[in-house]
Amino acid sequence: MQLFTPEFGLAFWMFVAFLGLYFILAKWGWPAIIKMMEDRADLIDKGVALSREAQAQLDGAKADRDKLIAEARVEQAEILREAAKMRNQIVEDAKAQATEEAQKVAEQAQLRIEQTRKEYEHQMRLEVTEVALQIAEKVLRHQMENDKAQQALVEKYLAEAENKN
Repeated sequence: MQLFTPEFGLAFWMFVAFLGLYFILAKWGWPAIIKMMEDRADLIDKGVALSREAQAQLDGAKADRDKLIAEARVEQAEILREAAKMRNQIVEDAKAQATEEAQKVAEQAQLRIEQTRKEYEHQMRLEVTEVALQIAEKVLRHQMENDKAQQALVEKYLAEAENKN
């Protein structure tokens, strides 16, 4: 059992080596390790703070996005309203223009009809006048066949002419 019972010299040197190592580590090792741990904790804290700030910015960006989407929808609705208004205005203008054109065409047709009617009336009067003259000529020829009838007719026209003056 000597394996488990150390001798006094071995225990003494182990204790001296432990104290030496402890003082070396306490003087240079632990402060460096603690400083690295504190730096690491500061880095983690900064990372958490940056993460929270980034989360806040992300939330703000989401709110801005939602606001922009809402504004875009409002603007889209306004544009659609304006487009519908313009479409209705164009349709109304086209209807008014078509009505105006139809009225012009109807007026022109009415004028042409009136002109044609007047031309036909004039033509009819000319034809009626010509027919009446032909009839009158035939009647006068028939009445003027004898000299007495011609003399009576001339005297009648002269008397009428004197009465008018």
